[in-house]
Amino acid sequence: MKFVDEAYIDIAAGDGGSGCVSFRHEKYKEFGGPNGGDGGRGGHVYALADVNLNTLVDFRFSRRHHARNGEHGMGSDMFGAKGDDIILKMPVGTILTDAETGEVLYELLVPGEEVLIAKGGDGGFGNLRFKSSTNRAPRSKTPGWPGEHKSLKLELKVLADVGLLGMPNAGKSTFISAISNARPRIADYPFTTLHPNLGVVRVGPEQSFVVADLPGLIEGASEGAGLGHLFLRHLQRTRLLLHIVDMAPFDDSVDPVAQAKAIVAELKKYDEALYNKPRWLVLNKLDMVDADKRAARVKDFVKRFKFKGPVFEISALTREGCEQLVKTIYQHVKSVQKSEQEPEEIDPRFAELPAEPPAAG
Repeated sequence: MKFVDEAYIDIAAGDGGSGCVSFRHEKYKEFGGPNGGDGGRGGHVYALADVNLNTLVDFRFSRRHHARNGEHGMGSDMFGAKGDDIILKMPVGTILTDAETGEVLYELLVPGEEVLIAKGGDGGFGNLRFKSSTNRAPRSKTPGWPGEHKSLKLELKVLADVGLLGMPNAGKSTFISAISNARPRIADYPFTTLHPNLGVVRVGPEQSFVVADLPGLIEGASEGAGLGHLFLRHLQRTRLLLHIVDMAPFDDSVDPVAQAKAIVAELKKYDEALYNKPRWLVLNKLDMVDADKRAARVKDFVKRFKFKGPVFEISALTREGCEQLVKTIYQHVKSVQKSEQEPEEIDPRFAELPAEPPAAG
């Protein structure tokens, strides 16, 4: 399935049906009263967060979505039927923005969450509504109200706890396949990953977190080099970034420090808040470095890169060091989740009262 993380759609709720002007016609009743019913409500348009979807490709080719109009009122006190609502299923993490003003209208962050994005118009009143003691034969009615029309921009930002960052062929796909249930495409050429991949990492019973693997970045991505840096939007909701570095490049002329600095520079150009997220350094492919040279190479890299945060030495291929890294990540994610939870409000009736001062004796 093609991965699409941006789409534009036009939605229209249904118009309300018009009211009816009608009078009762029965045998032997010369002056029957009014019996014109109201029009029906127009259909609403809802957006539903569906966990089974991970792309907006359906909305790339189907841009117009219109709910049914309400039916008109009829005689014999019959009200018009309401128009059928429509529900647009979208991936969890979709942001709905007004395409004209750029205002963020809704964010679908909870699986199964349903929001009303366009309200159907109310039905008009029939002449039954206007009868009174002084107006026994009203000939008034009102038209139905129009439904809401909107042009929306849909933007998908995947929901993940941890995001992988690095150059093409740094071993990100191998790493996510080693620690999670994800099975991304792996090959020995650059830009194997063309769209984000999500993997659930099981640490223990009821202990897990979600990892997002993104296409590789290269220097100049902000100017459109490689696949650009638009996929970085999918890291904005993560709690931790893992900067994966290839410590054994095929080309001896390639400097891993220069590549790592280029990645950090592109990150800062894209979003200052993303640049300031917690970021750990993961030195990969150390199984391809001689054991007696490994410590010196790692020490030289950290020194020249001037990195002050946590550093992990792994081999995604042999899974060396991955288990300890996964446990450390889980502890970090768990602590961040706990700090993000709002404290429970205490009923003032059960709050602890201040201790009374001891009686003077």
